[in-house]
Amino acid sequence: MSSDVTEPTLDDIRAAADRLAPVAHRTPVLTSSRIDDAVGASLFFKCENFQRAGAFKFRGAYNSVASLPDEVRAHGVVAFSSGNHAQALALAARLHGIPATIVMPVDAPAGKRAATEGYGATVVEYDRYTQDREAIARRVAESTGATVIPPFDHPPVMAGQGTAALELLEETGPLDLLFCPLGGGGLLSGTLVATHGISPGTSVFGVEPETGDDGLQSLAAGRIVTIETPRTIADGAQTPALGSHTFPVIARLAAGIVTATDDELISGVREFARTMKIVVEPTGALAFAAARREAAGSSLRVGVIVSGGNADPVRLAEYLA
Repeated sequence: MSSDVTEPTLDDIRAAADRLAPVAHRTPVLTSSRIDDAVGASLFFKCENFQRAGAFKFRGAYNSVASLPDEVRAHGVVAFSSGNHAQALALAARLHGIPATIVMPVDAPAGKRAATEGYGATVVEYDRYTQDREAIARRVAESTGATVIPPFDHPPVMAGQGTAALELLEETGPLDLLFCPLGGGGLLSGTLVATHGISPGTSVFGVEPETGDDGLQSLAAGRIVTIETPRTIADGAQTPALGSHTFPVIARLAAGIVTATDDELISGVREFARTMKIVVEPTGALAFAAARREAAGSSLRVGVIVSGGNADPVRLAEYLA
């Protein structure tokens, strides 16, 4: 690992948990006997769809903003995101009384953009298939003095996002398997560090969209593999590559990476709505899609991180129809 690549520690995650305690929701861990019977395993759902701003992203965004020195934080923050990190950073900035600028794709779900602007952030549009969102964010930062807070490849973000797994394991005790959504790897890397630290016997798997299997390819190649922006309904996982900070953690600690099809995600969204009466966005159903397949008939204790609930109402209605 190069000297400029750092990883969060279990102590970093616990420090993040202390920062988050006064402001973040300690989201529920739900179970369903009907789903357990259908899968043949005991599933424990860490429901980050009930988190502030509707997703786990608030944990990493708030921890990052809170970790900045006062004089740096005062200049504001900038991020690039399809929606959940956008909303999370906008809210974190508002709670700190600082400006936020978010670079969002033109095809981001309308509800996510509206929420981002509702928290007071300025939105700058880009085309996710033809433009470089990171370059746009850097230009904004250079012109305003703001600090760029990436959505995943940033140790304070990784540490904050790892607090979800910390809470899950504190409530359930050791698990046999834990499935976690995977886009750029912030949530998975934080989850891996937390789980390895307090429940080392738990096997943790990342779950990607089938069309966005850059993580799976990266593990096989032993290096970061970059793909074209995947076309999938899991808009929160439309990342072309893992990060330089997240990849080493995943390569070292993950039991593996599996994928889920869009059809499996729609099935999961429906099951959450019909059986558990909760709203989950397609990206948030990634871990469940894998768990119900990979843990079928195992009789194991299985953790499932439900990463978010910011589903577009129109699309959700189509999925449920």
